[in-house]
Amino acid sequence: MAAASNQRKFLGRLSLPERTFVTDALRTETVGGVLLLIAAIAALIWANTPLSDSYDALRDFHLGPAALGLDLSIQHWAADGLLAIFFFVAGIELKRELVAGELRDPKAAALPVIAAISGMAVPALVYTLVNVIGNGSTRGWAVPTATDIAFALAVLAVIGTSLPSALRAFLLTLAVVDDLFAILIIAVFFTSELNFTALGGAVIGLAVFWLLLHKGVRGWYVYVPLALIVWGLMYNSGVHATIAGVAMGLMLRCSRREGEEHSPGEHIEHLVRPISAGLAVPLFALFSAGVSVSGRAIGDVFTQPETLGVVLGLVVGKAVGIFGGTWLAARFTRAELNEDLAWPDVFAVATLAGIGFTVSLLIGELAFAGDPGLTDEIKAAVLMGSLIAALLAGVLLKLRVRKYRALVDDEERDEDQDGIPDVYELENPEYHLRMAAIHEKKAAEHRRLAEVAGASRGDDGRPA
Repeated sequence: MAAASNQRKFLGRLSLPERTFVTDALRTETVGGVLLLIAAIAALIWANTPLSDSYDALRDFHLGPAALGLDLSIQHWAADGLLAIFFFVAGIELKRELVAGELRDPKAAALPVIAAISGMAVPALVYTLVNVIGNGSTRGWAVPTATDIAFALAVLAVIGTSLPSALRAFLLTLAVVDDLFAILIIAVFFTSELNFTALGGAVIGLAVFWLLLHKGVRGWYVYVPLALIVWGLMYNSGVHATIAGVAMGLMLRCSRREGEEHSPGEHIEHLVRPISAGLAVPLFALFSAGVSVSGRAIGDVFTQPETLGVVLGLVVGKAVGIFGGTWLAARFTRAELNEDLAWPDVFAVATLAGIGFTVSLLIGELAFAGDPGLTDEIKAAVLMGSLIAALLAGVLLKLRVRKYRALVDDEERDEDQDGIPDVYELENPEYHLRMAAIHEKKAAEHRRLAEVAGASRGDDGRPA
């Protein structure tokens, strides 16, 4: 029994501050995910109606200062500009996870990190095998490696399933680590010829950004213009411009000092996350998801090695990779699964992580930049793979929906109405005294009502 008691709990109850943060963060992401879903559907409808010429014209319309190398199409502004905001938030999330979240403890971080790594490696391997066997292009190996947390949460909202906080935190941590490796993939494998002058300027700008933060300088009018300069220099350097957003996000302090209700990173994330989830990502989807869909195009998705590799990578590779990595890691680290959950729950979340929309579309554009036709086919494959993963996850999660609702109700119950869920107060003696008083008050009220009812009926049980 002693050995069992030393086992670490996997998917155990979160601390109250962590649960509060996860709940608040995912609430915004859920709203953003619904907007993302609406934008993707609007793009598909727009691109497959007689108005498709107007969609192409708007998407390809160029604007911006050519002298600064920024005469870009609307689609490029969405991918390189707006997604920098998305990756800025991802950088803050990663920094917070490292200093105050699930990743701060190496032992606790082992499981989600291993799950995320295997959840990227297996889809890449699936894609590569399909294309080696089918004589396709291996350039798109990174396309099915991403997880779109906003889209996944939108699916949960649509099917009406609320996951227990431990599963939601696991999904969020997976997505954060996933974003980190996606950033590294973009930086290492999709960097064109470097302009060292522009890169040096971007590095100097980032150093100034860090110095200002370190000195405690405040004011959006200082940081926003500096951020735009760093972004422009990074874009012209040949390194993907979203890397600038990540770098600046990682520089923010996400640990709280004495007397602080929120760290600067948490405060800025609270301000910027709605812009990212509600504006930047949906606009990117609007100008990237508009691909021609027909019976022949859907058939090609399952017959061409490049597109089939993306679909199988998202649907099969993600689920097998995340679940297999988690199970092996738990087995070798002797982590004990939370008794309220089961391994099928982990598999359902792993399947849900196969929704790889935003970053998968971005990597698809980068991987096949010189082939517009194949780029659109890859986008169609991302949409199809994400749709299949969403449907499978929806079925798996619905099978356990009653269990999830019971767990969520237990987590949120607050009978003494002090703003703290009762489950976090069970070990507090004062809580038990308050609850005893509440129950005694209710019992006294029931006795009083019974006495009043008895008096109104009379001693013989008839109305007095």
